[in-house]
This record gives sequence, C-alpha cells and structure tokens, in this order.
Amino acid sequence: MTDYFIGLMSGTSLDGVDGVLVAIDPTGQLQVKGHAFTPFEEPFKADLLALNQTGPDELHRGALAGHHIAQHYAQVVHTLMAQCGIAAADITAIGAHGQTVRHRPLAFDAAAAHAHTAVAYTLQLINPALLAELTGVDVVADFRSRDVAAGGQGAPLVPAFHQGVFARADACVAVLNVGGISNISVLRPHDPVTGWDCGPGNALMDHWCQQHTGQAFDRDGAWAAKGQVHKALLASLLAEPYLLGQPPKSTGRDLFNPLWLAKNLQQHPGVAPVDVQATLTELTALACANDVNRSAAEAQALIVCGGGALNGHLMRRLSHHLPQLSVSSSDAHGLPPLQVEAAAFAWLAYKTMRRETASLPSVTGARGARVLGAIYPR
Repeated sequence: MTDYFIGLMSGTSLDGVDGVLVAIDPTGQLQVKGHAFTPFEEPFKADLLALNQTGPDELHRGALAGHHIAQHYAQVVHTLMAQCGIAAADITAIGAHGQTVRHRPLAFDAAAAHAHTAVAYTLQLINPALLAELTGVDVVADFRSRDVAAGGQGAPLVPAFHQGVFARADACVAVLNVGGISNISVLRPHDPVTGWDCGPGNALMDHWCQQHTGQAFDRDGAWAAKGQVHKALLASLLAEPYLLGQPPKSTGRDLFNPLWLAKNLQQHPGVAPVDVQATLTELTALACANDVNRSAAEAQALIVCGGGALNGHLMRRLSHHLPQLSVSSSDAHGLPPLQVEAAAFAWLAYKTMRRETASLPSVTGARGARVLGAIYPR
C-alpha cells in the first residue's frame, strides 16, 4: 500500500516555505507528486531575522512567529492537496521542519560536564498543534532536539535521505545543499555516510544583494559575475575558525550573519558593493570546495541542490575549484533542487511514524541513532 506524506521546509534563506507531497511505496521508494511554494512577507522576514539575535520580548515575538509559520505551512498543505486531488484523511503525516532561529549544539560543553546533563539546544519556530488543527493531518515536528539530547549536532539531518536518493554503488558521491547555510553529505559505497555544514550559503549573498540592489537575491549570480573578488577580504572571511574545523560540525545565522560580515568589512573599507558580492559568492564556493578536498577527496561527483543550484555563477565557481569532480544540479538526477529538502522532511516523517531511527551518528556525532520528531495527532 502506498502512503502519502507532505514535507515542509523553510530554511535559513528566509524566502518562504517549500512543500512537497510524496508517495512512498511498501519498499520505501519515494516519488514526488506535487510541489508548492509560498513566500514570506518582507516584514515577517525581518521579524524572523531579528529573532536570530537577542532582543526584547523574545518569548512573545517567537510565539507569534510560530503561529504565523504554521499558517504559512497550512496554506502550502492545502495547495498541495488541491493540486494532487488528495484529501487530508489520505495523508499519513506532515513533516514540518519549522524556522531555525537559534542553533547552539555543543555550545556549553563545560557546563554540561559540570551539570552531568545536556544543555545545548536548537530551536525551530513552529506551532505544530495549530498546523494539525488547520490541516486535519498528523504533524511531525521538532526533528532536531532528540539528536542534540543524545550529544549530537542535530544537523544536518538530510544525509540519510541523500543516501537513499543519490548514492551510487560504484563511486563516492558528494551532495551539496546550498540554502541560507550550505551543508554536504558524503556518500561512500562501503562506509558510513558523513555530512556537515560547510558554512555560509545564500544568506550573506542575499542580504548584501537586498541591501545594495533592492532585489531579494542575485538572480543567476549575474551581479556577482560583474565584480572582482577582493583577495584580502576573502582571506579575512576564510580565516573564520568554523571554516577550518573538522566535522562533525553545524552552524547557522548565529555565526554567519550581517554583523559577522560587517566586522570583516571594517577591516577592508572602501570595497565596492559589486566586489563584495563577488567575494561572498567566492566564499560560499571555496568553503564548500575546501571541505570536499579536505574530507571527501575521493568523491567523483558533486550533486548540488537548494537555491544555490540555480545560481549559475556559483555553480561555475564550484566547478572551477573542483575540476576533478563532475558538478551538476540535482535536477539531472531526478529531483529538482527546490524539492530536495522538503522531500527529506516528508521522508523523515515517514521514518518517525514507523518508529524507525533516521539520524546518523557518523554525521551528527550523537551517541547513537535515534527516532526523531514529536507527533501531533490530527
């Protein structure tokens, strides 16, 4: 019997909600039946961005944001059901990622050792109870907390899904997701899957483009392609300790945010805005390429998904820095770039509903594999 699941993802790019409705057959094979997207309004994007930093009345603002995200998610669910002609009663569950506003795994190791307990945390805003109420479908949410409680990074969670979709029996394949933050999965034929967050993806590029051109993002990287990489600024950005660290590791806007960029720019005044954009694109490409060369040198192919796969200039820079690899979009491998993460959370909900583990200790560093997510019945 085929089961239907919906996966919903709103990532660190803050552009909006991607959703897919998938069919999963008895063998576990997944097929996307529909895809929908709804954008976040600019004032709401600003609210979410502000919640990434300490501010006044955060509990109240966070709660309201969680309600608003649930309403956006519900809109995508209803669009998908109408698009695919499937009723709520026929959908087994929704996998709802929520909006990450803080990600602090292993941030308090000394305190944890002293208290003999886990004090790290990761926070994704979503009101899953409201989403279940608005859709009439079981909701699975809070996927990351259990892995963090088990001593893991809680991220990335998609490598297990990448393995099922993109792995090859005859070669090592790397899958790079470039959302607001970039993360990579390394799929080796006979070894455990590894994966980690490389560093900034689109978040800084989008911020700079919005600030200086009024456009939400640099379409196809056309603006960056007109600039020149500022070598001294690039060296300063690449000196960030996180980028030099070894996996397992994960990050977010807690580190790679406009304040971080501004501190680096203060050391290099007078750089033309178009050259900053070119340098930020090069930063994203090099952070990913350097990690591949350090930790996945045997990879033969790089499959790119997420919004970054639609940035032609970024794709060319990745190919330039990784000439030994075949660099291609996930579209060429059966799954369009903007559907991959949402499909992953549909699959994660499928695993949760079956009480099957979905985390990979080889990726997150947790003490063991765990069943992820909390279930909110319809």
